Amino acid sequence: MKIKSFGSIILLFLCVSVYGQNNFRVMFYNVENLFDTADNPHKNDEEFLPDGRRRWSQKRYYTKINNLAKVIGSAGEWGVPAIIGLCEVENEKVMQDLVKNSPLKKADYRFIVTSSPDRRGINVALLYQRDRFKYLGHRAYAIHFPYNKRKATRDILHVTGQVLSRDTVDVFVCHFPSRIGGEIKSEPDRIYTASVLKSKVDSLMLVRKNASIIIMGDFNDEPSNKSIAQTLNATSVSQKPEAKKLYNLFPHLEKKTGSYKYKGQWNMLDQIIVSGNLISGGGSFKVLPHTATVFSRNFMLTEDKTNGGKRPRKTFNGMKYENGYSDHLPVFVDFKIEEVSSNNKCN
Repeated sequence: MKIKSFGSIILLFLCVSVYGQNNFRVMFYNVENLFDTADNPHKNDEEFLPDGRRRWSQKRYYTKINNLAKVIGSAGEWGVPAIIGLCEVENEKVMQDLVKNSPLKKADYRFIVTSSPDRRGINVALLYQRDRFKYLGHRAYAIHFPYNKRKATRDILHVTGQVLSRDTVDVFVCHFPSRIGGEIKSEPDRIYTASVLKSKVDSLMLVRKNASIIIMGDFNDEPSNKSIAQTLNATSVSQKPEAKKLYNLFPHLEKKTGSYKYKGQWNMLDQIIVSGNLISGGGSFKVLPHTATVFSRNFMLTEDKTNGGKRPRKTFNGMKYENGYSDHLPVFVDFKIEEVSSNNKCN
């Protein structure tokens, strides 16, 4: 009996300690003006109302919701991305409709959305599947420009969670200030926002021995611009990445591709940046090489009649309703994750 019991214990141990590998897709998407149809008297959302300039009806709103769900579902290939950063979302209402009143309902996403002082009322958010990303906490960092106290922009969202390998991961979702007024004139705003983000990242690297950090967003800057390359010091992946440095997974894409097209030129404004620990560290949660992708399908694109080639199929092209998806294309990166899982064959 003792020998049989001991054998049963060993078998049980083997059953519960089998390690499996899963792909964990991280996606970011600027969804272009995801507004509901209700007036927020404290924000400049008037053009996205039923009687506003864009005639933003319930029909157009739910078409937009379903279009975005189609993109996200397509980006998952065999499933859906485990976590998704979003920007240009108005509030909890639009997030609730996206995850509960669209085909994404089956994915059982949870979400966190900021409530920023942005004058138009647009925010950033994170979608996550709680069986793949265990929520531990979050904070929103407001940006207060010392040289212009009246200027408002989007908060930086910081979410901490645990993946199936039990690694703790810190995710930052960003939407840096726009280039309205010109790239050079507006650049100090993005540099200052990057400095706030860098201070939060540096603090994490001091308190966590092996910080696993993912930064994603619409930075309104190219990877080579000062806010990214100098202030964040996010460089292309080297042969020997350092755990305490940041690396841009979208550094040198050819100008024939990008996430946003402006005057016939593709730009790489949407990026995913990671700490070196996720590239070279000894943890069980790591970047899968060569998986950084600007995601597009034919249904997301249309003819660029002005500049030639293709461009993203937008919700509005100027003031003309285009019944599209977004003026940006999403980006994603895959991670390899080793988890402790139960082996059903042992039951």
